[in-house]
Amino acid sequence: MNIGDVSARTGLPAKTIRYYEDINLIKPLRDDNGYRRFREQDVHKLNFLGRARALGFTIEDCRTLLALYEDETRASADVKQVARDHLAQVEAKIADLNAMRETLSHLIDACAGDDRPDCPILQDLGGKG
Repeated sequence: MNIGDVSARTGLPAKTIRYYEDINLIKPLRDDNGYRRFREQDVHKLNFLGRARALGFTIEDCRTLLALYEDETRASADVKQVARDHLAQVEAKIADLNAMRETLSHLIDACAGDDRPDCPILQDLGGKG
């Protein structure tokens, strides 16, 4: 399969597939003329990586998860720990976003939104709030 076929089958842009190759997440075969030749296992890995990235795992997490996936002697506890660490990061980000939402909501409610020049939003951003 060529990169266009693989892109169509995985839904990943060719640029992303080349990037994953550049950082050694995948290693397709090369023909004598240098063209990439993808195998079913490459498609499977790319689908794996696409799903992991869709869940927000970092590239390094993906590298770890892929290595664990390919290691038949892995302990599921190791996989679970990677997922737990990622979930903790997601929960921290959600907490940060909730705090941001509350602050913005408060500032919007405090702003009259009329023709007067005073604005609590700008005062807060300027450190005068």
